[in-house]
Amino acid sequence: MSVSRFIAWRYSQSAANRSFVAFINRFSVVGIALGIASLIIVLSVMNGLEGQLKARILGILPHIVIEHSTDVEKATASFDLNIGFPDDIASKVIAQVPYSEREVLVQSRSELKGLLMQGVEPALSQPFSIIAANMVQGSYLSLEKGSYNVIISQILAGQLNVRVGQRLRVISTEASSYTPLGRVPSQRLVTVSGLFAVNSEMDDKVLLMHIDDAATLLRKKTSDIADNRLYLQDAFAFAPVSQYLSEQNLKHRTWRERQGPLFDAVKMEKNMMALMLMLVIAVAAFNVISALVMVVAEKRSDIAILQTQGLLQKDIMRIFLLNGVFNGLKGGVGGILLGLLCAWQLNNALRLFDTGLAFGENGQGLPVDIQWQQIIVIGISTITLCALVSIYPALKASRIRPANSLRSE
Repeated sequence: MSVSRFIAWRYSQSAANRSFVAFINRFSVVGIALGIASLIIVLSVMNGLEGQLKARILGILPHIVIEHSTDVEKATASFDLNIGFPDDIASKVIAQVPYSEREVLVQSRSELKGLLMQGVEPALSQPFSIIAANMVQGSYLSLEKGSYNVIISQILAGQLNVRVGQRLRVISTEASSYTPLGRVPSQRLVTVSGLFAVNSEMDDKVLLMHIDDAATLLRKKTSDIADNRLYLQDAFAFAPVSQYLSEQNLKHRTWRERQGPLFDAVKMEKNMMALMLMLVIAVAAFNVISALVMVVAEKRSDIAILQTQGLLQKDIMRIFLLNGVFNGLKGGVGGILLGLLCAWQLNNALRLFDTGLAFGENGQGLPVDIQWQQIIVIGISTITLCALVSIYPALKASRIRPANSLRSE
């Protein structure tokens, strides 16, 4: 260890010193640690919320739909996995499956409700469907061709007052026919063969039916209504795929057309919370200036003696820069450890103190998602900030004249 680092480390060890300067030094370290811990806790909860919204809402709604309904030959061919995608785009796409979506009316004995009817191929979409993974009654594969079975959510079943095995009437105005009695929409009695519970805002807005049965209801061929639904590795990384499809002149739509404002609002809230807490860390980091300025004032004679022993101005400056960095390092490490501990035990603490904030799916509590890249950025940013605010005290220390300081002693 060089002389500058050794002296800086000794100066930062304020625990053994009972002076007011030592108190300010400890206070700045504690402030940095608390700010970092708060930032980690808030970001972890916001990450968990965003992740749940992405999994649930964007699990039911398609990430990208390639509209091939007007090109029957291309529609049939593109059902093959990753047809037409170069390697860099294909790596982002998990699967392509046949898909159709239409607006319909659903009528039970007591209710009438407008829904989105999703025509699916169960055998192909089951491995990738969040609905198939969250079935509470019945089977996803019960959507057999010609059975006219449908799957709805538990919430929707309650609203329509139906159970598994009971029948609904599905009405589509898209396939209306004209009769002597006027325009009559296409309709079909269907059987509820399963219930799911994803617990998202889309639960009570969709109805699943086999794509061939949906085509029959719409009085069209399957190839006339079939589009391509793309499942992506990460729904948020849709831009490169969308750009490639646009370059290929393939008409498509993405999830942002429907849910973009919601996720933009969540992201803005997360960024604003992070900004507020970063300002808290900045305030604590600026306390480092106060502590170092007072250390410089207290150690004027020590600095003068070190200069007479041969230390250069840059060595003196390095001592106080490193002092600030060591304070930031101690506060950063302590804050990260405290933040991780609190994030991991957050729901237990909320339940222990009965705060009323421990809500969540089935009483599981707040969603917590700790992302290590954020922890690394927070740590590096804190140390950098402490180094920057230490420049002024370090410059002040390096400009001390040994003769004047020793004369005053």
